[in-house]
This record gives sequence, C-alpha cells and structure tokens, in this order.
Amino acid sequence: MSEIILSVTGMTCGGCVNSVQKVLAALPGVHSVEVTLAPAQARVEYDPARVDRAALEQAVVNAGFGVAA
Repeated sequence: MSEIILSVTGMTCGGCVNSVQKVLAALPGVHSVEVTLAPAQARVEYDPARVDRAALEQAVVNAGFGVAA
C-alpha cells in the first residue's frame, strides 16, 4: 500500500471536494481518499500494482480540476 498527496487546483467549494473524492475513489486499486479544500489537496491510499500517480492525476484533470507539480 502506498500513499500520495496531490495538490489539487481549481476547487472552490464542498461540491468540488466531493467531485474529486468521487473520481479518485472510483479508480481500481484506490483504498481510501481524503480531499480537503484548505489546503486544496487529496490524500490517496492506493495499491501501486493496480493504479499509478499518472492515472490518479488524469482522473482529477478529467473531472475538470488541475494537479500542481
């Protein structure tokens, strides 16, 4: 099990937080997700054999948000 913290850009409200949480939690291999508005980040616990950072970031981007480097 691995953990990563993604800095998410473009979130402005609780609805945004819920959207990001939903798309990340739906990915195979993701075990838990905690998204906060301040600071704007997502803490994801995942199985690196099933999902990688690029897939996590792409899910956030596909939901209409960004990921800071």
